[in-house]
Amino acid sequence: MLEGTDGPSSAPRATGRCLCGAVTYEVRGPLRDISICHCVECRRWSGFLGAFSLARAEDLVLDRDAIRWIESPESDRAYRRGFCGACGSSLVLEAEGSDHVHIAAGTLDRPTGLRIAGHWYTHQAGDWDEIPDDGLLRDDALARSERRWT
Repeated sequence: MLEGTDGPSSAPRATGRCLCGAVTYEVRGPLRDISICHCVECRRWSGFLGAFSLARAEDLVLDRDAIRWIESPESDRAYRRGFCGACGSSLVLEAEGSDHVHIAAGTLDRPTGLRIAGHWYTHQAGDWDEIPDDGLLRDDALARSERRWT
């Protein structure tokens, strides 16, 4: 069952997949620039940091039955995280009832045309995580910003 498609005539804006290729997806609408997440759960899920683009749920063509899910137990946004059951690649992050899905940026095929918009949950950064002084928005400023959609 593929969810999020407008039909066979809509061309993908972007494609992506897990490491082993068992799970593939298409995005048939705009993607928002990437947010780097420093929260505890993203660090544990990825082994480093989270890097997510955002798409409207209706624009994501993804076989959700091919993905394994885990609730994000400490999430203040009631997220669940989707990953490949074969290779373990982190793929998507979604909140129940949301109109949007976060897509792990590293799973997108090149070229994406995306850029990094800012850093999220910097107050939870690991003690080894030296967040660069890159001039990008952080935390509340990032949340209030109008991020670019391409």
